[in-house]
Amino acid sequence: MNDRIKIFGIVALLGFMAGVIAQLTVVFVIPWVLSILPALGGLTAYVVAGTAGAVITVGIVSAWAYLTGNKNHP
Repeated sequence: MNDRIKIFGIVALLGFMAGVIAQLTVVFVIPWVLSILPALGGLTAYVVAGTAGAVITVGIVSAWAYLTGNKNHP
């Protein structure tokens, strides 16, 4: 039971970090990209949001895989 609580806490912490990263992306990165690529207009926001979501997801899954790796492997 203790391991499950630890995993739950780690997932909650990673989710919190993903939310902070997403907020920073919305506030700083998207306006910066829109100022550089004004010709793409509204499409840029979706592309940047999709890319940020993909990067965040890969980071979270990688961290989870690393933290919960095979305990029997030396």
